[in-house]
Amino acid sequence: MGLPGGSPFVPMNILGIESSCDETAAAVVAGGERMLSNVVASQFDVHRRYGGVVPELASREHLRAIVPVVRQALEDAGIGYPDLAAVAVTCGPGLVGSLLVGMTYAKALSVSLGRPLIGVNHLEGHIHAVVLEERQKGNEIEFPALALVVSGGHTHLFYTRRSPPGQLDYKLLGRTRDDAAGEAFDKVAKLLGLGYPGGPVIDKLAPYGNPRAIRFTTAKMKGNTLDFSFSGIKTAVLRHVQAAGIEHQIERRRRLVESTPRPTVEQWRELTPQPTLDLLASFQYTVVRELVRHAVEAAEREDVRSLIISGGVACNTQLREAFGGGEVAWPVYFPHPRLATDNAAMIAAAAYPKLLAGRFAGLALAAEASLSL
Repeated sequence: MGLPGGSPFVPMNILGIESSCDETAAAVVAGGERMLSNVVASQFDVHRRYGGVVPELASREHLRAIVPVVRQALEDAGIGYPDLAAVAVTCGPGLVGSLLVGMTYAKALSVSLGRPLIGVNHLEGHIHAVVLEERQKGNEIEFPALALVVSGGHTHLFYTRRSPPGQLDYKLLGRTRDDAAGEAFDKVAKLLGLGYPGGPVIDKLAPYGNPRAIRFTTAKMKGNTLDFSFSGIKTAVLRHVQAAGIEHQIERRRRLVESTPRPTVEQWRELTPQPTLDLLASFQYTVVRELVRHAVEAAEREDVRSLIISGGVACNTQLREAFGGGEVAWPVYFPHPRLATDNAAMIAAAAYPKLLAGRFAGLALAAEASLSL
């Protein structure tokens, strides 16, 4: 199959570029289903000392990493630039400065190679990460599906269905009205001196606590009951910490983070008394139950055939167990952790149906921080 417009024959290899937040990523996916490479340069060590992503530093690190990351993706794929059918790039949502680095590079590459440029919504990429994962196993997801995209920046529910030619259509059913679930994890972790990113640390420590030790109430949403709110539980944790007077143990954990870039679970446990472990377990349990409850309600309302769970929080052990433990009546699909967090393979996979349909972007493609799907 050749390129639209009579261009010379090349394999249907798509280079994906992702730079929406604090990961610089590039990947090559062939035919929308075969991942030839997937390279991610993380900025965790840069932002760890600040307890969160600093936008200006993120942009600077993307500038440093974009060229070597793309080169490594092509080298790992065993192809050269002329073997690309198209260049796909995340155009939003995300940090504008970070998005612009990836988009500027992708535009320059598209022009120099004479290959189509394809803009991809980051949220759509997360959904296609699961589609890509299943296709690599020789499976096809049943549609319509309920997609829960849950990460540090997003908590969205989408009704997802197939639309010719091989594309997906999306209808937003619910979203967070304040903090995203992953953001709540990171903020609670920062409050308790567990460093950044804190979600994975809470996930590792929660099994040592009692998830029903503290009963957190959840917001009763007015209007759209499928919307989420996690700011209330974050504030409840803050009030609990203030009442418990545990500043001394929090400071000890902060010193551990400063002296040890990646503490072990044993090191964390030595500095985390049982009441704090119970607090972490109860917090995680409440957030996971909210995610499951909303997803099940949406799936029942929309009469879907399967559930898709993606985004960084899809790596959470308890979330995977809750959806995979027979609690829901539908097939549930999770991506491998390397495809759950931000990556470029999902961007290349999402671009493939657009390539087939000739849905290309021009050089006027703009970065949109709040791009909707």
